Amino acid sequence: MNKLLISACLLGDPVRYDGKSKALHHGGLAALLEQDRIIGYCPEVAGGLPIPRNAAEIQMGDGAAVIAGQAKVVTRDGSDVTGYFLSGAKQALALCRQHDIRIAVLTESSPSCGSSRIYNGSFSRHAIPGSGVTAALLKQHGIRVFSQHQLDEALSQLQSQGGEQS
Repeated sequence: MNKLLISACLLGDPVRYDGKSKALHHGGLAALLEQDRIIGYCPEVAGGLPIPRNAAEIQMGDGAAVIAGQAKVVTRDGSDVTGYFLSGAKQALALCRQHDIRIAVLTESSPSCGSSRIYNGSFSRHAIPGSGVTAALLKQHGIRVFSQHQLDEALSQLQSQGGEQS
């Protein structure tokens, strides 16, 4: 049965930079959890960053630019945390390959997980089009990435891959 990679914070794990979660409550997720078809993952924690941690944003581009070495991820105080983000993204890809995961639901606006928008690097909460580092790497390898706002669509895609929800 096909599995789904999902940001751990969306499952209620307090792994966000501020030590909080963004828990989703959805019957489809609950059913997949019962079937052991969900893999919760936080690329920032997996990459070695602590909880809580300083907020970070991508400067001079998006996740694809970070992967290409053309942009970096920095904290508000100017610390370069790019290596942690790249490590977490590579581990996410390895996890997807290990479990043959083709669909991920990741937290929008995150410098790791944003699927269609991220913050612009100025720490002003101004969002721009783009993907976070993990989302970009997964997309580059053919994994469909959805935000938590597209959960129904992601679950529908998972079901159409041959894995029934209920």
